[in-house]
Amino acid sequence: MEERLQKLLSAAGVCSRRTAEGYIEAGRVTVNGVTARLGDKTDPDRDDVRLDGVPLPKPAEPVYLMLNKPRGWVTTLSDEKGRKTVAELVADCGVRVYPVGRLDLDSEGLLLMTNDGALALRLTHPGGEIEKTYHVWVRGPVEGAAERLSRLRNLEGEPIRPARVKALRQGEGTAKLAVTIHQGKNRQVRRMCAACGLEVERLRRVREHTLKLGSLPPGKWRYLTEEEVRALKAGKG
Repeated sequence: MEERLQKLLSAAGVCSRRTAEGYIEAGRVTVNGVTARLGDKTDPDRDDVRLDGVPLPKPAEPVYLMLNKPRGWVTTLSDEKGRKTVAELVADCGVRVYPVGRLDLDSEGLLLMTNDGALALRLTHPGGEIEKTYHVWVRGPVEGAAERLSRLRNLEGEPIRPARVKALRQGEGTAKLAVTIHQGKNRQVRRMCAACGLEVERLRRVREHTLKLGSLPPGKWRYLTEEEVRALKAGKG
């Protein structure tokens, strides 16, 4: 089956798609001895694709893992500011894997990483409405906070789907909430809390679709079980 060259280079673990585009534009990629152009497609089972004259390695077997991302790490494979990246935390898995979705610098918790581009696309597509649950520690006017958050239908002029919100613990001026959303707009939970006058002290993702963080320690990762992978692909849960 034909695929775009930059996707093929990325799937082979050579580089990211963006870097692959630069390689192609620089004339470093050939297909059957002919210099490739950006936008070209090829069939890896039929064509001889080379980078700098070296044949591409065969695409790696699909790998699926869960990382408990700590605070202070960015959800990217490289960072121009020199910050710590999640790629460093999973480097010992031996395969180039990519984060599925994002967690901002100050957020923590469940982060799915894989080299299965088709599954990643399905899980991050806006139409998929994949559920994500966060535990959120907040400060401020916490009385009735769960109800106020669940009633939100608009965020800074942008319509949002209603969230499911439950108060797990409440004290004087502080609370721990469970917030389940379906869309995953940029910093959505933090923005929702701000709209209700709440200051987020800590935010941790504990569930995404069929996956649960469980007792995985911060900064550690594990491979998904076969059952977990099947559930993700089947869209159950």
